[in-house]
Amino acid sequence: MAQIRVLAEEVTDQLESPTLVEGLPGVGLVGKIAADHLVETFDMTHYGDVFCGGVPKVAVYMEGSPTLHPPVRLYADTDRDLLVLQSDIPIRPDSATELATCLGTWFDDLDVTPIFLSGIAREKTEEVPALYGVGSDGVLSSLEDAGIGAPTETGLVSGPTGSMLNHSIQSGRPALALIVESDPQFPDPEAARVIIKHGIEPLTGIEVPVDDLVDSATEIRQAKEQLAKRMQQAEEESTQARPLGMYQ
Repeated sequence: MAQIRVLAEEVTDQLESPTLVEGLPGVGLVGKIAADHLVETFDMTHYGDVFCGGVPKVAVYMEGSPTLHPPVRLYADTDRDLLVLQSDIPIRPDSATELATCLGTWFDDLDVTPIFLSGIAREKTEEVPALYGVGSDGVLSSLEDAGIGAPTETGLVSGPTGSMLNHSIQSGRPALALIVESDPQFPDPEAARVIIKHGIEPLTGIEVPVDDLVDSATEIRQAKEQLAKRMQQAEEESTQARPLGMYQ
């Protein structure tokens, strides 16, 4: 049965129109790295487990702990009115629609505004990765107020995040997406830093320390490299933005 199992019911009563940061694996593992960083930095509460249709029926365990968990989980920080959707595995795009449908009612009940994250593959340079924002009608002013620029080219968001964004448009729910230039081959902590500092921070008003994210870039790349290789081997499961120029 599709469901979200809430583990900390008292948290629900303390949330007031929270913002949710989505962290499904994708290009450069930008969303995954950013989501993991938020959970760890703010020591967020393990709020719920996601057993929605489309989520692979596997169990995961963490280093140093024998406790088993489902692969997709929700974390909460009531002081910051912040939620994070964390996934330890890829989600297929055709399954992401089931996930979005399952989450949709819960979004409505809590009046959640989701921020989806995606990388757009670009050759790595010394320049700071470019960032821009997109969204559905009704919340676009949030991007302008946060000083987040508009896209400089026509493009699309594919993979599971693209499926979830499509569902948001179809259902008329508010949705924001942040897109950042990312390394197409390796985990990209620098792109995750940019999306946090220049995207998530101004949209939420939450200051997020990122010094350790940059200082630990090598360790993060090594830790996430196996997942990144899996994403490359199954490109259709990888959240990514890409230009549409080739189709025009």
